[in-house]
Amino acid sequence: MSYEIIEQFNAAQIEDLCELYKLAWWCHDRQPPDINIMLKNSDINLGICEKQSGKLVGFTRVLTDYIYRATIWDLMVASNYQKQGLGSQLMNEVLNHSQLKNVRIFMLICLPEMIPYYEKFWFDDHDGKYKLMICDGTVSY
Repeated sequence: MSYEIIEQFNAAQIEDLCELYKLAWWCHDRQPPDINIMLKNSDINLGICEKQSGKLVGFTRVLTDYIYRATIWDLMVASNYQKQGLGSQLMNEVLNHSQLKNVRIFMLICLPEMIPYYEKFWFDDHDGKYKLMICDGTVSY
């Protein structure tokens, strides 16, 4: 089967993306209106589709200032398409994207069991130098 990378999503591909989110434990409750807002406000959205059908089978997105930092979010591939190198293809597309060529540091968050996967792309934890800090957006300030 052949695949293509896309940066613009049609209505059917957005529905496919909503289905991808439903299958992941960390984002199963995302709703279509919110996903549309996310797509509109992410700097770069990349999908991988079956060339013939146009079905979206993988996705990732990037938030960036295009020079100092870029954060990769939501790298995912539908379970029945995994182990074919599609996630790696998406990662390579991000890391070699023409709009990101000047970015000095790429960042991402992953579970401990995913560390070996991302180390293939030269990600590391800087010897624990950095700590993820989170402020829940529902907190009153």
